[in-house]
Amino acid sequence: MRSTSAGSTLLTLCLYGSVSLATVFGSVRGVVHDPEHRPIAGATVVVKSATSQFEQTTSTDDNGAFAFSSIPVGQYTISVSHAGFQPEQQAVFLNSGSAPVLHFPLQLGTVQEEVEVSGAPPEVNTESSTAETTVSRAEVNQTPGADRTNSLAMITDFVPGAYMVHDQLHVRGGHQVTWALDGVPLPNTNIASNVGAQFDPKDVDYLEVQRGGYSADYGDRAYGVFNVEPRTGFESNRQGELVLGYGSYNFTDDQLSFGDHSTRFAYYASLNGNRSNLGLETPTADVLHDMDSGGGGFTSLIFNPDPSDQLRFVGAARADYYQVPNTPSQQAAGIRDREHEQDAFGIFSWIHTLSPDTLLTISPFYHFNRAAYVGGPFVVPSPTDNRASHYAGGQGTVSYIRGRHNFRAGLYAFAQRDSEFFRLAANDGSGAVLEQRETPDGALEALFAEEQFKATSWLTFNAGLRFTNFSGPFSENATDPRVGAAIRVPRLNWVLRGFYGRYYQPPPLLTLSGPLLQLAATQGFGFLALKGERDEQHEFGITIPVHGWVFDADNFRTGARNFFDHDVLGNSNIFFPVTIDHVRIRGTELTVRSPRLLKLADIHLAYSHQSAEGMGGVVGGLTDFSPPSEGLFFLDHDQRNTLSTGLTAGLPWRIWLSSNLNYGSGFLNGDGPAHLPSYYTVDFSAGKAFGEDWDVKFTALNLTNKRYQSDLSNTFGGSHFAYPRTVAVQLRYRFHY
Repeated sequence: MRSTSAGSTLLTLCLYGSVSLATVFGSVRGVVHDPEHRPIAGATVVVKSATSQFEQTTSTDDNGAFAFSSIPVGQYTISVSHAGFQPEQQAVFLNSGSAPVLHFPLQLGTVQEEVEVSGAPPEVNTESSTAETTVSRAEVNQTPGADRTNSLAMITDFVPGAYMVHDQLHVRGGHQVTWALDGVPLPNTNIASNVGAQFDPKDVDYLEVQRGGYSADYGDRAYGVFNVEPRTGFESNRQGELVLGYGSYNFTDDQLSFGDHSTRFAYYASLNGNRSNLGLETPTADVLHDMDSGGGGFTSLIFNPDPSDQLRFVGAARADYYQVPNTPSQQAAGIRDREHEQDAFGIFSWIHTLSPDTLLTISPFYHFNRAAYVGGPFVVPSPTDNRASHYAGGQGTVSYIRGRHNFRAGLYAFAQRDSEFFRLAANDGSGAVLEQRETPDGALEALFAEEQFKATSWLTFNAGLRFTNFSGPFSENATDPRVGAAIRVPRLNWVLRGFYGRYYQPPPLLTLSGPLLQLAATQGFGFLALKGERDEQHEFGITIPVHGWVFDADNFRTGARNFFDHDVLGNSNIFFPVTIDHVRIRGTELTVRSPRLLKLADIHLAYSHQSAEGMGGVVGGLTDFSPPSEGLFFLDHDQRNTLSTGLTAGLPWRIWLSSNLNYGSGFLNGDGPAHLPSYYTVDFSAGKAFGEDWDVKFTALNLTNKRYQSDLSNTFGGSHFAYPRTVAVQLRYRFHY
């Protein structure tokens, strides 16, 4: 029965793919007119990226109108010129799915004057009800530690309520987030089984983070959508780049990349490798048995066979090895647990312009993910937990933009097959071994439609509906509405937004049976079927642009049923997902972005005040069937206040400095309700360019060497201490080939 569902998923993709756009793209429309407001036909309009050599050209029609579709996320300059008129330029920042309308009043003049566009446009989306943050490649390169392989500082330093705890990323009080490349979400239904990242931050051009208020295009995970716009080769002319890094604890982080482009074709490819004797967070202040190493590759290909079609491919493969850190007593006992992880994906997209108003995208994908925990020979008992997941499917969307309407509809679907192997060796001389092997499969199909209606120049409505069907060990359906509004206050240009939405997250396919279920029973545990998480979200916010500054405040409340978490089987270090009956997460967020101050410095700030509380017992996964706690209780990753703020300054002689302060009020202390003490760390980096080819960067993380216990949980050791101070030097060399 499950195999039939998987097959029907692929069949459905084939049948409906032809009527279905990856929303990593935006569109730009506009009107060009003379001083008497008469349309100017035949004007040349050029859109050019501010960070690469991506460029498109078109001409205005008889109504003076122009349109660009399938423009990637980022900062652009729009230039308009026509004989007999002075040229005009405007700067614009495009978010995914946005479609700004620009007006160009050209002044009479026989001399073509050069027009300077001063400063970068504020990143304010006046039509969206989504709370979002955008991080550029320049910010990733200069923020201390953000460009390191396996680092997620590009998220935790810029996104409010985002932090790392027990080696896992948490955003808005939850684990489950969506990673999307070129606007296509990569499926991964597993919970907290991987500790490594899927790709190298040095391959990112822009990272668009949506924190809430998602459109129906993104529907499964309520805690964050990370939309990656990768490097494409448009930023390079037959240019290669070699990055070498070395630092404390024998840290190395190296990458070799190549990129080039023509008017029709662009490519980018990279290889990377990393190693350190300080990998995962340690259970005590001692750093014992904590090596990590890994390597991978990434590629992006873009081909434009004709003006109406674009073909894109994004692919990556990565493998990581981690030693699981020990306490001094574990080290003395010879315990040597380790973790092996692999991840690989490929996404192909065909983007077809059906008309100036209509865009079609079809994106098949494949994703492989593996996590294997292997216990050492002296562990009693010694666990092995080896899971491999295969996902095959695709996304198709049709986008229609005309007048006041911005409409999208489409299908997202995948089939999944897991291979799971569990083993417990007694290692007590008895020779007892318990094993279980499972190959569950499942499928998901989701239909969605989203309309953005611009009722007036200052009022925009967003509404969508997502229908999801999950089939696996059982079947579930969900119909999730999304409604929101954005109000732009005239003259002030403040943006007020509000949103209500529901979400469905499909469950992992994991199950427990046979000898392991019998072992669980002897320890008072059982296993209940994992059902999908269902979330309901309310939020409202305000964005205030003032003289180039952007202040954004957001308040949200998320209610979850069958909230996904994880727990351990006795003292075996085998971790199973669980679902908690009800969870309530409330928070207030603030972000601040500055303009270029005194033409020298930029400032950013991200603050969150939130609480993550559960109610009821474990209703899915591994459970001891104990009665639920009365009232509310804090989740183990609850932290009331989280702050990250930083400054980057450019100095003479092509020198730059960057620093970042991270503060947390403390995570839950054991079962609570008390919390651990507050903490803070200071990071610093400095760099200098030597000519056009050489750069040197120095980075110090946890500059003051604050050692503190960050949390008490049961992932890979039971407790975690913050990383000690580390320093590193990076050398970057650019060359042409």
